[in-house]
Amino acid sequence: MTGVLANQQITDLMDRGIIAADTPFVDGQVQPASLDLRLGNVAYRVRASFLAGKGRRVEDRLADFEMHRISLEGGAVLEKGCVYLVPLMERLALPSDISAVANAKSSTGRLDLLTRTITDEGSEFDRIAAGYQGPLYAEICPRSFSVLVRPGMRLNQIRFRHGQSVLSDDTLRALHEEQKLVSGGPAVISDGLGFSVDLKPESGDLVGYRAKPHTGVIDLDKLGHYAPSEFWEELRTSNGQIILDPDAFYILVSREAVHIPPDYAAEMAPFLAMVGEFRVHYAGFFDPGFGHDAAGGTGSRGVLEVRCHEAPFVLEHGQIVGRLVYEQMDQSPSQLYGAGIASNYQGQGLKLSKHFAVG
Repeated sequence: MTGVLANQQITDLMDRGIIAADTPFVDGQVQPASLDLRLGNVAYRVRASFLAGKGRRVEDRLADFEMHRISLEGGAVLEKGCVYLVPLMERLALPSDISAVANAKSSTGRLDLLTRTITDEGSEFDRIAAGYQGPLYAEICPRSFSVLVRPGMRLNQIRFRHGQSVLSDDTLRALHEEQKLVSGGPAVISDGLGFSVDLKPESGDLVGYRAKPHTGVIDLDKLGHYAPSEFWEELRTSNGQIILDPDAFYILVSREAVHIPPDYAAEMAPFLAMVGEFRVHYAGFFDPGFGHDAAGGTGSRGVLEVRCHEAPFVLEHGQIVGRLVYEQMDQSPSQLYGAGIASNYQGQGLKLSKHFAVG
């Protein structure tokens, strides 16, 4: 078989020591098609983001960039606008036929918490070559809010692959005909399944949120705790468009409801670099079962984490802003997103991260 490894296969890698950690693994760490990675005990404040590069180790390069180190024991604040490197608890000894890709978890992205994985000899963020043996590190840059973190927190996740598993456009079209991957809009298929922004809600005029520039610290262990109004401005429109401000961060929602069938996984990616002066943050994987039988089988809408660049930009209802790249699973997962596991965003619409109180 070829494809993304399912939860039971990830557990097998852990049992065989291919994925290892000095601290015992915890319940809920294995997801349907990925493994949550845990922060270690120390964070290094660094002058700039960096990659190890061919023939070099992260630990050796750290000496060139470290400003100071912070113990995370008991909790420590990672400040907005700063860059940190945190050794992760997990390490890998991958066989030659298994590669990996990492990504921020959904709640991490919704806080505009740029989190990327780097490795020894790595020349790309979040990409781990087949056969890699060594430690893992998280580069963390809080963009909108300062955050309080502790050892063991899970800000990013890793997905493992046998071979090339991305579906071609023709295969994706056939899958859509069979299982209806998107509703609420046309199936725009080009290097993945395109999705657009919803700026004409069925009721009311609330279309999103913009991060406030000066806020307090968010403790990532506190769920349903913070008042949204202390951290976010509501975005409302009556004409189906909004103007994105440079360097501002927005939470919006897709017009389409998407569906990830049980034997597939997906990853959010940019649609086209030149469609506008903004980018969708594309944090998070979409697990097998996302939108599957949710809300009467109509799928779940994707929350969009959007940051504008140099110039103000008019974003209009129905504008395509991103795409979902679908991949075949190597095996059917024994657990699905939203089916008997903690799945915070199944059947979602416009929604802030789980740290904020609802209603």
